[in-house]
Amino acid sequence: MPARENHVSPRIVAGVDGSESSAGALRWAIRQAGLTGATVDAVIAWHYPNLASSGMAIGAMEPTYGFFRENAEKIVADAVSSTVDPAGDVPVRARVAQGHAAQVLLDASAGASLLVVGSRGHGGFTEALLGSVSQQCVHYAHCPVVVIRGQDQA
Repeated sequence: MPARENHVSPRIVAGVDGSESSAGALRWAIRQAGLTGATVDAVIAWHYPNLASSGMAIGAMEPTYGFFRENAEKIVADAVSSTVDPAGDVPVRARVAQGHAAQVLLDASAGASLLVVGSRGHGGFTEALLGSVSQQCVHYAHCPVVVIRGQDQA
C-alpha cells in the first residue's frame, strides 16, 4: 500500500486593523486563496497602551483592559463578515493576538505561504509609501509578502 501524503493546505495570513487598506488586503488574500486552495487567517493585534508615559495610574485602567481585546475581536469579526462570501468555499479564520502588530504578523507568517498587508494602517504619516508595520513585514516575514496599496483594483 503506498504511503499517504499528509496534505496541508497552504495558508495565507492577512493583516487586519479596521482600515480600508487592511480591508483591501483581506479581499485580495481571499481571492488568492480561492485560486490556490489556501485558507486565510485574518489576523489582528492588540496591546495595552503605554500608560506610564502618560502619567496615568496603571491601576486606574485595570477594569477596562478587556476593552482592548474585545475591540480587536469586533474589528476582525466585522472585517471577515463584510468580506467573506457566505456561498464561497474559502475558509477564513479570525485570529486575535496580543502584541504589537508587526511582531504578531511576523509570528503568524511562520509556516504561511503568503502574508498580505495594507500599505497604510491607522497611524503615522499619511504621505509615507509604507507604514511601519508593512515595512517590518516586508523586511522580516518568514514568507513572501504582498502589500496592497490603496483600494485594491482586482
